[in-house]
Amino acid sequence: MRQLSGHDASFLDADTLHANANVTFVQIYDQSTVPGGVLRFKTILAHIQGRLHRSPVFRSKLLRVPLELDEPYWVEDEQFDLEYHVRHIALPKPGDWRQFCIQASRIHARALDLHRPLWEIYVIEGLDSITELPAGSFALLTKIHHAAIDVESRNEFIEVLHDATRRPPKPEPAEPWFPERPPGPVSLLRRAALHCLTAPTRLLRPLRRAAPATLAFARDLLHPERHLTATRFNAVVTPHRVFDTRRFLVEEFEAIRALVDDAGIDDAVLAVCAGGLRRYLAAHAELPKAELCANVPWTIGLGTDIEDPVQRLARIHAQTAQAQRPAPGRAQPLPCCTITHVTAPSKTAWLHGARMSYFSAILPISDGMGLVFAVTCYDGRIVVSPTSCRELMPDPQFFTQCLRDSFQEYLALARADGRPARTAAARASASDRARPSARTAGSAATRPRAAPAGRQRSTAPRR
Repeated sequence: MRQLSGHDASFLDADTLHANANVTFVQIYDQSTVPGGVLRFKTILAHIQGRLHRSPVFRSKLLRVPLELDEPYWVEDEQFDLEYHVRHIALPKPGDWRQFCIQASRIHARALDLHRPLWEIYVIEGLDSITELPAGSFALLTKIHHAAIDVESRNEFIEVLHDATRRPPKPEPAEPWFPERPPGPVSLLRRAALHCLTAPTRLLRPLRRAAPATLAFARDLLHPERHLTATRFNAVVTPHRVFDTRRFLVEEFEAIRALVDDAGIDDAVLAVCAGGLRRYLAAHAELPKAELCANVPWTIGLGTDIEDPVQRLARIHAQTAQAQRPAPGRAQPLPCCTITHVTAPSKTAWLHGARMSYFSAILPISDGMGLVFAVTCYDGRIVVSPTSCRELMPDPQFFTQCLRDSFQEYLALARADGRPARTAAARASASDRARPSARTAGSAATRPRAAPAGRQRSTAPRR
């Protein structure tokens, strides 16, 4: 039995009827690499069954303390049912990329059952109308509550299901599992009383659920100027989510970053996101004259008030290079979005012989923060995946087209500039910089390359 930290429990406290703290990893696999060319659902189910013992997250559920006098505990679920958590569905017609994103958004938006282990995996077939995927490709949507994972356990949860080679290791014999008996209410209250004696502030826990809204209200009263640069995304969200992605080559971002001396790939990613946001708001006649800001995780300006793309990149680089965090008590600009790096497998990952060809994430949004960019780097490609609310962003495909247009603008400037992005020797000696750093977006916890301009087709990950 393990007790949640105050930080992890805060994600449970933040859940509302219209916004939860679900994190969903989106993985697509090439089934043709499996011996025989077919990976059946029952094989995937057996594969997951054989890996359950590798992470306590799989079988752990919440046990709350009476009267909320202490943080909840993780206890083993005596009624654990793997087939409840792993589900098999087919993509509705027409089965294109847009339909896939709609289905993924709906799955992500649904709340998890807080009386069971806080995760679900959806095996999704029927992707054959996505023309750029190999025939027979399937997807895994791995949904897990933010309270159940930190950065380390999040990576562990993904890694234990995958192998580093195409040939899966010999199946491990099933280990006997004897769930521990959870303590009763009296025992929990006794523990809570002991904890309150050693840390009296725990008595304030029942009030903490209202603390975020109270603090936000007080901050707005003290610093009303924060709202001067509010956008449509600084509003109350609804339960409906939208998700889409764009995928780019790492080498292309290497060329873009070279437009500004000493700029990094993370600066280039931020600049492309800023340019896409600027184009989207301008198209809706909603672009503020003042500069918009983002959480990365501290607040930085995105240079959206600067028309010149290179100057915008230079401004972003100047801020990230200084890495200045605001002084305590100083009013921060109101961020309009969050841009966060989500760790992906560092090498090609295999699911029982099926090669993972795509990895991205759908992240939680909340009232006042209705736009979040997940940035992942996998298989030589950087994927940028915005998540928002359907009412705040009714046209997610147009938003990601704005991202692509911003990227194409930077790439055209980089090619015209003619400066080499990086020599092969330098790239080899600094291979660790080939991935966006945590500075790009802190720790939360990215769509296929679009068809060339003018082509109207379902866009999906390119191999």
